[in-house]
Amino acid sequence: MLITASPGPDNLMVLGVGMSKGRARGMAFGLGCALGCLTHTLLATLGVSALIAASPTAFTALKVFGGLYLIWLGWGALRSKGGAQVKADGVPDESLAKLFGKGLFANSINPKVVLFFLSFLPQFVVAERGGASWQTAQLGLIFTLQACVLFGLLGYFSGAIGKWINRSPRAGLWLDRIAGTIFVGLGLRLIIAR
Repeated sequence: MLITASPGPDNLMVLGVGMSKGRARGMAFGLGCALGCLTHTLLATLGVSALIAASPTAFTALKVFGGLYLIWLGWGALRSKGGAQVKADGVPDESLAKLFGKGLFANSINPKVVLFFLSFLPQFVVAERGGASWQTAQLGLIFTLQACVLFGLLGYFSGAIGKWINRSPRAGLWLDRIAGTIFVGLGLRLIIAR
């Protein structure tokens, strides 16, 4: 829980979406991010994460792809006309399902989470109990469940802050600019980081 609660790209993205688009959308994005951990659990269980970590080319490609995706999300936020606004036809800017999918995808392609799962989960596998893959899967599910709770709460409360700030149209616009800047910065950092 401490690792999930510590500031990082996923937390900042959930915070940015929640503040700029509201509680429900922040929670949807956060739950998508949390459930993206299931991808990493599966990869760690099957050992694919070890293959990606062992191949500098595959890891670099994943980093660049993930960074470009974050930059694309940020660019969309920077170009928006303001936070948590509803179009004239009454349809919100982005559906909950779309934001959930974006969160799921953003977490699933994060190579740092791949390495985290590869290095973190095995520390808690007890060889004497056998079934290392099964233990890894269980640990990944527990991690995902607590991430769902924490990211859901973060989306909820950041949405409340965003709702309070969004009473001013200019504040909503600035929230989108801040969120977009965070996404672009995280994307660039992911591409540049060694």
